[in-house]
Amino acid sequence: MLRRRGAVLVGLGVAAVTALAGCGGAPAPATTLQEVTSSAPSPSSPSSPADVAPAAEPSASGPAGSPSPRGARTTASPMPSAASALRAGTTAPPRTATTTVTRPAAPAPGGGTGGGTAGNPAGHASVPAEARAVDTSHPTRVVGTGSPASCTSAAVVAAVAAGGIVTFACGAAPVTITLDATAKVVNTHPQLVLDGGGKVTLSGGGRRRILYQNTCDAAQTWTSAHCDNQETPRLVVQNLTFADGDSSGAGEGGGAIFVRGGQFRVVNARFVRNRCAATGPDLGGAALRVFDQYAHRPVYVVGSTFGGAAGQGGVCSNGGGISSIGVSWVVLNSVFSHNSAVGHGANPARAGSTGGGSGAAIYLDGNAMTLTLGGTLIEDNDANEGGGAVFFVSNDRTGTLSVTGSTLRRNVSRGFGTAGFPGIFFLGARPPAISSSTLTP
Repeated sequence: MLRRRGAVLVGLGVAAVTALAGCGGAPAPATTLQEVTSSAPSPSSPSSPADVAPAAEPSASGPAGSPSPRGARTTASPMPSAASALRAGTTAPPRTATTTVTRPAAPAPGGGTGGGTAGNPAGHASVPAEARAVDTSHPTRVVGTGSPASCTSAAVVAAVAAGGIVTFACGAAPVTITLDATAKVVNTHPQLVLDGGGKVTLSGGGRRRILYQNTCDAAQTWTSAHCDNQETPRLVVQNLTFADGDSSGAGEGGGAIFVRGGQFRVVNARFVRNRCAATGPDLGGAALRVFDQYAHRPVYVVGSTFGGAAGQGGVCSNGGGISSIGVSWVVLNSVFSHNSAVGHGANPARAGSTGGGSGAAIYLDGNAMTLTLGGTLIEDNDANEGGGAVFFVSNDRTGTLSVTGSTLRRNVSRGFGTAGFPGIFFLGARPPAISSSTLTP
C-alpha cells in the first residue's frame, strides 16, 4: 500500500541540480536516428538470459519530498479479504454468480505479435477525438534509415529522450528491436508519439522495462512544482507491439510501460509476454502501470490487445494487463486474454502471505476513479484471488464501472468476486452498469 509522503519541493538548489546531472541525461543520438526538418508543423496536442535481474527504476513515489501518487491509500478502507467481504454481504464466490446476457458473445480475435490491426474486430464502441491515433505524417524524427539493422536500441532510446513525433524506417518486413536500456521520456518535451506503423516490436528481452515516463523523477527533469498534476508530457503509443518487458526488479509494476504524470494514450498496440513482480499486495500491471494523470483525465486504450493467445499474456502479482492507483480508464474495442495475477493473499496481505493475486486483466485501486469498457473482449484470464477479469476498489466508494457492448467470459477468480458479475470484484459508488454485454463464468 502506498502512503502520502511530504510536500512537493518547489525548486532544486544548484548543488542538487549538479548532483542530478549525471543521473538522467539523454543519450547522444545514434547515427540511425534521423532528425527531420520540414516546413510542415508537428501537431501540438494530443536474446538475453532470463536470469539477469532487471535494472531498478525509481519507485512510483519519486524522489524524496515529492508527492505520493494521487489516490494512494492512507489508512481507512483497505481491500477486504475474501472472508470479510463476504461477511459484509457484498461479494460471493464467482461460481455461484448469476449470469447477465443481453447480447451474443463476440468471437475471439486472433493473437500473436504480427502486423495489422490489434484489438477486438467485433467491438464497435465510438472513439472520441481525444482517444484517436495522432497524425504522424510529418514526424519530428525517424528511427532507422530503411533497413532492420539501422533500427537499433540506441536509436530508440535517443528518440524517446528527444521527444516529438517518432516513426520508424526499418524496411518492409516486421522487425523486433530489443532494447539494451529502458527508453525514458524527458519531461521538458511537451509530447512523445511513438508510431511503429504496425511493423515494429519493442522488446525488453525479458530483462528490463521498455518505456518509462515519470514527471516526479528529478533525473528526467522536474518542470513543475506540482509534478503529480501537470499537463505534459503527453505520451502516445500507437501501431506498436511491446513484448517481453520485465520490471520485476524495479519495485513497481509496469513491465512494458510505466507512466506517472502528464497524459497517456494507447492506440492499436499489442502487449505480449510482459511481466512484473510476482508478489506484493498493491503493485501490478505487467503491461501498463499508471499514476497521476493530469486533471484526473482518463487513460485511453483503443483497439489494443493484451495477451491475445495462450502463452502470450502478461504475468504479475496483480494486473496481468493494466494497473493503476487513483487513475480513470476508458478502454474501447480491445482484447484482454490469457493474463494472470499470480500473487497470493490479496490486499492487504493475509497473515503469512506476500499478498496480491487480483485483477488478472485489469487491477484498479484508489478513490475517485472510473472504468469504462466499450466493445471490449475479456476472456481466459486467471486470478489467484479476486477479479479474474476486473478488480476495482474505490476506497472512498465514489468510483464507478460501466460495461457496454462487451464480453467477459471464462475469467477465473479463485478466491472471491462480486455476486451477479462473473469475473468482477467491485467496491464503489453503486453496482456496475452493464449494457448490451455478456458476462459469463
